[in-house]
Amino acid sequence: RAVLEDRGSLRGAMREWWLHVGLICVPLLAVYLHVPPPRLSPALHGWHSAGGSFAFRGSSVFYRESFGAVGSSDVVILLHGFPTSSYDWNKIWEPLNQRFNRVVALDFLGFGFSDKPHRYSIFEQASVVEALVAHLGLSDHRVNILSHDYGDTVALELLYRSDQKRSGHLTINSLCLSNGGIFPETHYPRLLQKVLKDSSFLSPLLTRLINFPLFSRGSVSEPPLATRPEVGWVGGAWRLCGVKTGRGTDCAD
Repeated sequence: RAVLEDRGSLRGAMREWWLHVGLICVPLLAVYLHVPPPRLSPALHGWHSAGGSFAFRGSSVFYRESFGAVGSSDVVILLHGFPTSSYDWNKIWEPLNQRFNRVVALDFLGFGFSDKPHRYSIFEQASVVEALVAHLGLSDHRVNILSHDYGDTVALELLYRSDQKRSGHLTINSLCLSNGGIFPETHYPRLLQKVLKDSSFLSPLLTRLINFPLFSRGSVSEPPLATRPEVGWVGGAWRLCGVKTGRGTDCAD
């Protein structure tokens, strides 16, 4: 009988302990989930101000273009990585302007300054690129594509459509793939990327719980010529993930 009473007391103490833990953790979690993302830096504000947007199937897609080399008719389209944006290319934007007549970059749907959240379909992102090319009046041009990471997969889909002469396809002059999963059998995405892509239950929770240290270590693949320290480029990528998420941050902040 004494043993049973001791067990009952122990269970009661454990229930009381968990109740106290819950009373402490629930408010802390609620506060954490409502902390707004960091404000945009002046450089990101400048990048956004220099760009524009167009509508794709009811969603707003951000893009940036500039005209560079005189006497050249070459056009280059830049496709960014995961989970970043067209800002991947800011370090080499001016050098590209010296080589190409027209430099174009976009934020895929669900990234950067484009509408989010969004379902992440490589086929739809390829259609977004085709729609942007049509929007800019470049459908009859031979374009060069420079892609990175996630953008490599989109670029390969665009190459397939071009080879198959699909309606609305791009006429590709050259294609440069950088640091991406080109061959499925040798591509090993990060654990966080797998969870975000394949888990319908965990993805929404993780996107709210993830913080900057986890983001910088587990999800970002550096673009060409990215510079350290991480707080610079990766910090910009982290800030852009908070745009158009409904958490109190917008481009005007």
